[in-house]
Amino acid sequence: MTNQDKIPTSNPLILVDGSSYLFRAYHVPYLQALSTSYGQPTGAITGVLNMIKSLQKDYPSGNIIVIFDAKGKTFRNDLYPEYKANRPPMPDDLRTQIAPLHNIIEALGLPLLVIDGVEADDVIGTLAHQASQLGMETVISTGDKDMAQLVTPHVRLINTMTNVELDEAGVFEKFGVKPEQIIDYLALMGDKVDNIPGVDKCGPKTAAKWLNEHQTLEQVIENAEQVKGKIGEHLRNAIPHLPLSYELATIKLDVDLPVEVQDLKANQQNTDKLLELAKQFELKRLITEVEKNAQSSATPSTGQQEQRPAVEVDYQCILTQEEFNNWVEKLKSADLFAFDTETTSLNYMEAEIVGVSFAIYEGEAAYVPLGHDYLDAPQQLDKKDVLAILKPILQNSKIKKVGQHLKYDKNVLANYDINLQGIAFDTMLESYVLNSVATKHDMDSLANFYLGVDTIHFEDIAGKGSKQLTFNQIELEQAAPYAAEDADITLRLHNVLAEKLKSETDLNSIFTEIELPLSSVLARMEQFGVLIDSQQLAQQSQDLALRIINLEKEVYELAGEEFNLASPKQLQEILYKKMDLPVLKKTPKGAPSTAEEVLQELAINYPLPKLLMEYRGLSKLKNTYTDKLPKMINMRTGRVHTSYHQAIAATGRLSSTEPNLQNIPIRTEEGRRVRQAFVARPGYKIVAADYSQIELRIMAHLSGDKGLLTAFAAGKDIHTATASEVFSTPIDAVSIEQRRNAKAINFGLIYGMSAFGLSRQLNITRHDAQKYMDLYFERYPAVLTYMEDTRTLAKEKGYVSTVFGRRLYLPEINASNGMRRKGAERAAINAPMQGTAADIIKKAMLAVDHWISEQTDNDIKMIMQVHDELVFEIKEQKIEEYKTQIISLMENAVSLDVPLIVEAGVGENWDEAH
Repeated sequence: MTNQDKIPTSNPLILVDGSSYLFRAYHVPYLQALSTSYGQPTGAITGVLNMIKSLQKDYPSGNIIVIFDAKGKTFRNDLYPEYKANRPPMPDDLRTQIAPLHNIIEALGLPLLVIDGVEADDVIGTLAHQASQLGMETVISTGDKDMAQLVTPHVRLINTMTNVELDEAGVFEKFGVKPEQIIDYLALMGDKVDNIPGVDKCGPKTAAKWLNEHQTLEQVIENAEQVKGKIGEHLRNAIPHLPLSYELATIKLDVDLPVEVQDLKANQQNTDKLLELAKQFELKRLITEVEKNAQSSATPSTGQQEQRPAVEVDYQCILTQEEFNNWVEKLKSADLFAFDTETTSLNYMEAEIVGVSFAIYEGEAAYVPLGHDYLDAPQQLDKKDVLAILKPILQNSKIKKVGQHLKYDKNVLANYDINLQGIAFDTMLESYVLNSVATKHDMDSLANFYLGVDTIHFEDIAGKGSKQLTFNQIELEQAAPYAAEDADITLRLHNVLAEKLKSETDLNSIFTEIELPLSSVLARMEQFGVLIDSQQLAQQSQDLALRIINLEKEVYELAGEEFNLASPKQLQEILYKKMDLPVLKKTPKGAPSTAEEVLQELAINYPLPKLLMEYRGLSKLKNTYTDKLPKMINMRTGRVHTSYHQAIAATGRLSSTEPNLQNIPIRTEEGRRVRQAFVARPGYKIVAADYSQIELRIMAHLSGDKGLLTAFAAGKDIHTATASEVFSTPIDAVSIEQRRNAKAINFGLIYGMSAFGLSRQLNITRHDAQKYMDLYFERYPAVLTYMEDTRTLAKEKGYVSTVFGRRLYLPEINASNGMRRKGAERAAINAPMQGTAADIIKKAMLAVDHWISEQTDNDIKMIMQVHDELVFEIKEQKIEEYKTQIISLMENAVSLDVPLIVEAGVGENWDEAH
């Protein structure tokens, strides 16, 4: 994870502990009385829905995910068969409410997770941990005290029933211990409800007292003999089972989930299904809300858009040559038409065209089916003939087209030797530039937000899951209205979005000069792909498999026993108790750390950690990369074709999937071997060109600080220069430790890090961390002024801007809740730098692509964009000439008050070139 990957925190992740609220709502007296006219209890359903609605009101820009316990036993029952053995079975009148509640939540469009073998707490812990790794702010909505162990500077709790929030200070105020001590606290007290054994007669005050004196459970146990009286006897008697109690109370942070946190997004609300369920269970308030929303065509939640009149539609399904010819003539003479393809796959390299649709006027659209092959499908026009007729129109740059995510259609058409030209607008990008966080940018969400239209959803006609049909299997009675609507809605959206962009000069420039032309650049990169040495990866996988097996045996021999190498708890027992290795660092929860950096340091002097480091690295490498990358190679081209996404990150950063190029490992030797499989064609080499410290340079430009500007202008190492200033040390006498601390300050300030956060990162006191920050601002006062001015401006406008005018909206910048407001303030400081860096690399790509297009040969291809790096495949004879030109184009893509520096390397593979 690099600094550039961190996700802005203006849209917090909201994790709802559905099971906790379900039980609590069930026991609320007035809710217990609620039921349908036919006797179905609905109190728990009503209570949970009220809590969700409260969260939606309090966190209008939050991404809400609801998590419930699964049926059956969990891994804790395997650890301790008596776990929760005393709990009575779930009452029938509560059990009957679970399935309806799940169905209603799904109809609301909210992601719902129920994972077998673990508890909801573990799923929530894992999602919160993943979110923290991405720099996302997380709110856990729960009434469960166990969740306090998850609180960090980026994770807080809220009890929706009592409206109480807990941050780190709040946890200490409530429980008398820090979040990292909560597991120890719970283990000491035990839990009668869950049947977790603790120390007899040890209540909250005693547990807190012991932990404040001794910090950790382990140290409490070590000092048990000093505890006087009866409670001391109880403590000593409990020692044998306290490690088990600790393990039972520990929330897992590594549950194997079917989806990663960044992919969990709200879907479009299924209004019909929701209304059906609301009526079935006689939920009057929900019925009223759904019907009211269905009647309203006012689009955005802000109420800024005017209500648009309903549009009468006339959709045609073209099955005859005459009808098709008529539409072809219309397209030829149209000033602009909306265009869309229907295909068999989301993978553009494998997708086959099933049909095409067009719209020239709002409400009028046509679908031309070309490949529906279900039983009794009607005769359709010949695909080859239709595409041949359309080709000159689609390739005519003077005939303007608009589409929704036209890059995909451009790639699909390329498979049929059609080079889509004349892309004048793209509604996905228009919406994204206008406001990247107001709504998702898929067509269904945009139609609902800007037009107040509930479109036909693909799942409505194709079904869901393993039984979902591909488009060629869908009957024309359903397929034609869906496809024609796509074109019609796209045109209608464009008419609204284009009008808004026209009134915003900077945003219109971002759209017309960056995002829209970049779409075609990315399409060319995707189509060309990256060459992968599959034989090298296959051999590497075999070597890894053998080495992993041997490593396990060697680890067991050194440890003197077999154990689960993936279990931090068991690893702690082996390393720190059995082998008595030194504790170099502790986890936030106070346990001896088994993190990678700790094992790496221990590995210098101890053989077991060295083997474990190798085992971990090789296992991840094999499972994530060497096994998977060869399966992504396209059989037709022999190359891997990623998909770049322009409308995901709020800051304008590009991302990629299948594979995710941003996460190809680079920090370890083993990881870099994966990059060695990214190779060039015979006679060509890989060239990688990377911006150096671009966000720090942008900070210098934005703040105008003389000290920073001078350091960069003189070509100094900025971290060494900062260390020299902050620690009043001659630049040639700066120590490695001073430079490391300065680097942490430089990057920490960019991401709004507090003194508390800096103290944790550098493992120093908060006082010392604050002193470092004060010294930094004394030396670079304009940075502090910039940060303060940015916060003020963000509060006034509700957004911040990049150097080039891209807006980064902050919905919670004026939130009454202090934590949410501070999260938005941190994002306000960071977003202009991330966003400007995104704009710069995009402008560089456009400049380089334009230069490449002017070359008469085919000696250079731009093949990848990763963070602040561009990767090329260049003919050997042109390496030096073209590398020099690339560096010049990238360094001069924009003009800032500091020089942009690009470093470029050459190699047979990506690793050599980086």
